Amino acid sequence: QVQLVESGGGLVQPGGSLRLSCAASGTIWSINAMAWYRQAPGEQRELVAVITSVSTTTYADPVKGRFTISRDNAKNTVYLQMNSLKPEDTAVYYCNADIRRSRFDRTRDYWGQGTQVTVSS
Repeated sequence: QVQLVESGGGLVQPGGSLRLSCAASGTIWSINAMAWYRQAPGEQRELVAVITSVSTTTYADPVKGRFTISRDNAKNTVYLQMNSLKPEDTAVYYCNADIRRSRFDRTRDYWGQGTQVTVSS
């Protein structure tokens, strides 16, 4: 079994900051790309940021310059530092990871349960 557990969401005022964490646990051989997605009410889930196994990063245009994705491979954890938050950043944020459970297994896609981020005064 593999689990992704997110933490760090909450309520913050516009212009504020939050740091999300997502830890992968269970039977893990290797983790390839890790990513953060978000889904606002009535909207489709959208990609926020991706980080590869060698820490190459890609960001969605709306968050460039404000969000930073990073990872700690020793802890199987990915982070999302969110600065200068705006009301339009309000959404449920989901962690995603491509994980291989053994050297003989293919990579599979895993999702966390989501954490709510609300930006409001």
